[in-house]
Amino acid sequence: MRFTPKNALLGRFRDWTGLVILAAVLLAAPAVLTDFRLDLLGKYVCYAIVAIGIGLAWGKGGMLVLGQGVYFGIGGYAMAMHLKLSDAGPGGVPDFMQLYGDGRLPWWWEPFRNPALTMIAIVLVPSLLAAALGYATFSRKVRGAYFAILSQALAAAFAIFLIGNQVSTGGTNGLTNFRSFFGYDLYDPANRLMLYLIAVGVLLAAVIGYRQLTASRYGELLVACRDAEDRVEFLGYSPAMIKTTGYVIAALLASVGGALFVPIVGIISPADVGIVPSVGLVIGVAIGGRNSLFGPVLGAIVVAWAETSLSEQFPSAWTYAQGLMFMIVVAFLPGGLASIGAVAWLRSLPGRLRRDATEREAV
Repeated sequence: MRFTPKNALLGRFRDWTGLVILAAVLLAAPAVLTDFRLDLLGKYVCYAIVAIGIGLAWGKGGMLVLGQGVYFGIGGYAMAMHLKLSDAGPGGVPDFMQLYGDGRLPWWWEPFRNPALTMIAIVLVPSLLAAALGYATFSRKVRGAYFAILSQALAAAFAIFLIGNQVSTGGTNGLTNFRSFFGYDLYDPANRLMLYLIAVGVLLAAVIGYRQLTASRYGELLVACRDAEDRVEFLGYSPAMIKTTGYVIAALLASVGGALFVPIVGIISPADVGIVPSVGLVIGVAIGGRNSLFGPVLGAIVVAWAETSLSEQFPSAWTYAQGLMFMIVVAFLPGGLASIGAVAWLRSLPGRLRRDATEREAV
């Protein structure tokens, strides 16, 4: 298809129409859902924030990131540490440390008493880790399955570290029983609604940022690195820097999603950051449509909702159902859920409008 200003205008119309529909659905949810179901939807929204980063790194950049649980966990544990220290009061120690250890606070916990330092850590720590790991990996042209295995091993190592340090991280039980969020009572329904709206706002901002980024020159270079990395390098660009940038953005979104997950769900543990949840997020993106604007969001929410619904009725069958959904999408819907239904209608809208205009001009 030849690119024209009209095509770009129609594409923007499609994207912004989809964004308005997404915002309307999510903002109308509190009026029809119970408090319990709204908290669940807030949890799914946190997963969707992570999924957008996976869509950027994997869908546009071709980087199969199977270890996003690491960055999700960094943001989640950073937020959880601050909330535990805030609940303990000035100079206090979290309750589980008094139960498992000698009641002394590890030195690396102390900065998380400060809310500003906590927010900086949520942004800076995963970004620096992803930048170091990404550049070291991509500059050596490690890609494909090798990169996927490396990122998955990182998630496994992180989960093992958390489990093996019960005194300082809560071990298998993780961190839980938070009472307040930056001074707001977490047991107050009004404050829980506020948390949900914050998560929705971050999700919508992430979708807008994703759309603008992929439509920019950088987005074109990222896709070019996915399809013809050697040619990009021949043209004078650095594929390692381009891919590392996408990987860092994905890590940052995962960390933010994890930080919001903690006050909404009320717990963070190794079960939320290991290999299984990392792979589950990738499956959600694949089911939704990894190469589309709204596919990762749709897939993450649908898969998380299906997991909750099916696990309530068939606890032992969910894993098989998840695998079956993945196989069906791979075999029959390579474009994911974004290639069917109302989403497909929006995606095909520019083409149909062009055909209508051509027909009118012919008449």
